[in-house]
Amino acid sequence: MAEYGQHPSSVLTLKSAHDFDTTIARVKTLLATAGAVVFADVDQREAAEAAGLTLRRTRLILFGNPKAGTPVMAANPHAAVELPLRLVVWEDDEGHARVDYRDVSQTLGPLYGITPEVLGPLQRVPALIQDAMH
Repeated sequence: MAEYGQHPSSVLTLKSAHDFDTTIARVKTLLATAGAVVFADVDQREAAEAAGLTLRRTRLILFGNPKAGTPVMAANPHAAVELPLRLVVWEDDEGHARVDYRDVSQTLGPLYGITPEVLGPLQRVPALIQDAMH
């Protein structure tokens, strides 16, 4: 794989077994099945092109479930800057779809002091995303 730059260890990068559009559809379907709401789907390539720039296919998806996120924000209002959750689907130079997701167990817990009990529902997200990749 080509080098795409450094990223924090809390960012999980997964290679999809599916093309870009199928990966987007599978991610959205699995999130909905798990009770999450997709709040926004931002086509960052389209925004770049509108500004006269080029960018690989890149979509930012903001999602969450108020039943899981509200207890986090109630425990620490500063943690709201991390919510809703987000993931990015992007296409690498070989045409493979990849998904980046920041693991909340490495951010909300240590950075905001959110207890594992409160984080529990959010910690299922990486497994959902992995399921979408297969």
